[in-house]
Amino acid sequence: MAVPVLLGSGVAFRRVLAHFPQELSLAFAYGSGVFRQAGASAGQSENNMLDFVFAVDDSITWHMMNLLKNRSHYSFLKVFGPKQISNVQSYGAGIYYNTLVPCNGRMIKYGVISTDALIDDLFHWKTLYVAGRLQKPVKILTQNENGKLQAALVSNLKSAVTAAFLMLPESFSEEELYMQIAGLSYSGDFRMIIGEDRSKVQNIVKPNVPHFQKLYSNILQDCPQVVYKHHLGRLEIDKSPEGQFAQLMSLPRTLQQKITSVVDPPGKNRDVEEILMQVAHDPDCGFVVHQGGRFCRLREPNQNSSHAREPQDASQGRRELSG
Repeated sequence: MAVPVLLGSGVAFRRVLAHFPQELSLAFAYGSGVFRQAGASAGQSENNMLDFVFAVDDSITWHMMNLLKNRSHYSFLKVFGPKQISNVQSYGAGIYYNTLVPCNGRMIKYGVISTDALIDDLFHWKTLYVAGRLQKPVKILTQNENGKLQAALVSNLKSAVTAAFLMLPESFSEEELYMQIAGLSYSGDFRMIIGEDRSKVQNIVKPNVPHFQKLYSNILQDCPQVVYKHHLGRLEIDKSPEGQFAQLMSLPRTLQQKITSVVDPPGKNRDVEEILMQVAHDPDCGFVVHQGGRFCRLREPNQNSSHAREPQDASQGRRELSG
């Protein structure tokens, strides 16, 4: 199964891509500069910073080539060379950002992550930094034929659906599902979509339901534990202990570990399968998953070292998470 490519006018994005070394395993654009959010005018969307992520097989070589083409994009770290930049990249979320970069008449920022680190995050949600962005609509600009990366992209979408199922009631609307999925990585945790957070996530989901459908419809149609009434826009999920146990067992490793740490106090060291079986029988299973997810924090890149050009305030983080 291939991850759907969202079509549309990608010419402007590919013109930006032409300014960079082309040795990319995956490149995508994301956020409010790509997909309009509710409440934003066309003019606002056009003025928003364009956000990109580049996955590369060899970070040192890629940064070396990019320093030759775009040395001005980098902070003071450029004087230490590509190896040190790659070392800094490996910390935290495993991604290095250059930001506030003028390109083709727009302001852009771009993050560079190794293909291996991306695959690890997609499969296991180790940080959920890039995996979380790829659970929402993005515009894929280029992708090579790396079979493991393709499998990881699909796995990430299936995991997002599974986690959302566990935190939703037996019957829910398609929009409620996408709201829950969009909220998984919102503000760096798996908080339930309530209050102010709900309105912000609604602004992401409501104008982009067709894009969410393109990402998830095949997964929903192939899932044996859900009745997908596409014509009604509603779904019914198996909430039996057996069904929930199967879902819990298929969650990414990091989230499983966080759930078990919530249920099992330190020192008991019970088997993960035993703990998840207990959670599956708990009437508050969804809340337990939510509590476990609260500790599965999204780790931001090191803004003091790898983001010398990044604004050092909370508003930048909020803008990042809006996409």
